[in-house]
Amino acid sequence: MNRARPVAALPLATAGLALVAACGTNPYATSGAGQPLVLGAQPASTVPAGTAARLISSTVDGLGTVLADAEGHTLYRYAKDTAKPATANCAGPCATTWPPLVSDGPAIAAGVDSGLVGSVTRPDGRRQVTVGGWPVYRYAKDTGPGIALGSDVSADWAPITPAGAKANPATIETAEVDGLGKILTDADGRTLYLFTKDGKGSAKSTCNAACAAQWPPLPADGRVTTAAGIDPALIGRIRRADGTSQVTIGGWPVYTHEEDEPGEAAGQGAAGAWYALEPNGCKAEPVARSPEIRQALAPTSGGQ
Repeated sequence: MNRARPVAALPLATAGLALVAACGTNPYATSGAGQPLVLGAQPASTVPAGTAARLISSTVDGLGTVLADAEGHTLYRYAKDTAKPATANCAGPCATTWPPLVSDGPAIAAGVDSGLVGSVTRPDGRRQVTVGGWPVYRYAKDTGPGIALGSDVSADWAPITPAGAKANPATIETAEVDGLGKILTDADGRTLYLFTKDGKGSAKSTCNAACAAQWPPLPADGRVTTAAGIDPALIGRIRRADGTSQVTIGGWPVYTHEEDEPGEAAGQGAAGAWYALEPNGCKAEPVARSPEIRQALAPTSGGQ
């Protein structure tokens, strides 16, 4: 990993952001009559039946903006769950340590795009709230707002952002990806992308709701850390339509791709609009594959 350096927090762009339409239909909505959810944290006795609770955004030092329940308790996602389709796999003793956020009637969701909020049936038959398809939980040892002790418990658990992504401090690194050369990545080695429909320097993102679940924005809360060789002057941030902040590089809002693993760039060229970024903040163009990769991909001669 490249040695990183911090960049001071930058002021948000002042240009107004229009709330844009979601990309396609909402794949996370609850089926049926479309009744909204009541959100409540377990144990169920803490939220009276039929009482509307809140799903809100909160700030945690070192993590930035995360989702929280009505009392401000940080909410988490679990790596052993799935988002497509939504599946909750934390039950029994797991659910004692990580109480699920369950639903019971109408809900009030603030600081999160309602198009990302849905629910899934748990093994015990209760409905659990999902964000971006991910079932959400509290951590039993978090005693109040602004606390995220669960972020250090296991690599399987991470605070969740209003877009449904894992909340991590924004860190920008560089990595070599075959076929693209040196490109920008996040702290986990996931490729960073620009979206041409945003427009360079437009100070707005046009990827929201279901689009933002597939292409999670790189959050920009507090300080942004960059690797050596990346000009700090390229780094900025904007305010998204849902109220969260997003990193910009060279004037482009940047995203990861939900289907990428570290070292991959499967999103390159998707829909003719998504492209990895070079360290100078420009769109990455394909380069010649390495000799080793060309040899590995070459057709065999059938043993001749």
